[in-house]
Amino acid sequence: MALYVQKYGGTSVGTVERIEHVADKVKSFHDAGHQMVIAVSAMSGETNRLIGLANSISSNPTPREMDVLVSTGEQVTIALLAIALQKRGVGAKSFTGWQVAIKTDSAHMKARIEDIDTVAIRKQLDAGNVCIVAGFQGVDGENNITTLGRGGSDTTGVALAAALGADEAQIYTDVDGVYTTDPRVVPNARRMEKVTFEEMLEMASLGSKILQIRAVEFAGKYKVPLRVLSSFDDGPGTLITMEEDSSVENPVISGIAFNRDEAKVTVTGVPDIPGVASKILCPISDANVEVDMIVQNVAEDGTTDFTFTVDRNDYAKALEILKNTAAELGARNVSGTDDICKVSMVGVGMRSHAGVASKMFKVLADESINIQAITTSEIKISVVIAEKYLELAVRALHTAFDLDAKD
Repeated sequence: MALYVQKYGGTSVGTVERIEHVADKVKSFHDAGHQMVIAVSAMSGETNRLIGLANSISSNPTPREMDVLVSTGEQVTIALLAIALQKRGVGAKSFTGWQVAIKTDSAHMKARIEDIDTVAIRKQLDAGNVCIVAGFQGVDGENNITTLGRGGSDTTGVALAAALGADEAQIYTDVDGVYTTDPRVVPNARRMEKVTFEEMLEMASLGSKILQIRAVEFAGKYKVPLRVLSSFDDGPGTLITMEEDSSVENPVISGIAFNRDEAKVTVTGVPDIPGVASKILCPISDANVEVDMIVQNVAEDGTTDFTFTVDRNDYAKALEILKNTAAELGARNVSGTDDICKVSMVGVGMRSHAGVASKMFKVLADESINIQAITTSEIKISVVIAEKYLELAVRALHTAFDLDAKD
């Protein structure tokens, strides 16, 4: 007998029929003697509907009331799934985040989990019942309902698994695992049987939408075995593990991630003096704009060109701030573009293989794709290129590094 924590996303519970399907799946695990804790999202589209209702009343609703509002979506799902299980003769009880209680800080709409009280859940498990917990939500020290941000149900599932010492956290979604890249871009992308937490963390941060990055961080920190599976098709999915594959055939590159939501801003002719980077970036940070890749080039005339990338949604704000900063610094010019993307190769195999970067650059050069910026870590290489070349670049790299699925 094992203890499993399963999380089902919005598409998995998007209709009553799909909730009935989830109930059948949970029942099969329960009938096999396993203890089951289920974390669920709101039905697909429900959170957006609730946000739309709030915005129709006010253009600036308070974060506290937004948390009260959007948390109701998950409350509907937990009750419906409990009813579906009870209809099948399975003992089941639903819990909101505050009933568990999942205790968080007070950062409304982006709260972080601080502690989970497992007494109520363990009592139900000991009685042979399935526990169904509302994902995405918790309660702060003042008994205010809080939410964990978009994708927060993944974090709820992993956090419950950590608190309960579960044998495995299983994330059920609309894909059957983690692929070497997005199959919509590369049709012969290959499902990976397992991937390390390091690699998954990099891929999540670099644009892979399979798992919320905070969920991966949580699983890695507390060493929770994590598996991604399909809600609609049977299969082993992908196991995310602490263990690196020591096989001699372990690939150098495990996957290719990409992000279309990138923009680039450049200030040229900045005086090359100590502290200039801080003077450029501090106002950007103060405006709550996250900076990604940074490139600085020093010229012989004692000036420097400073380039960095931001999320495309923050492009206009960053450009306006930079224009003001450039005027104060006496820079020559400020420019930018939002028609770029970031392509990243990830793999723990890079640690023991030289020449990965040079091969990547040659593949792109052979396709006449110009690289605008580069950043690296021990297990990843990211480049900024024109967005129009994204799919060509991903397909060429996928083939060049032997990631294509074999017949």
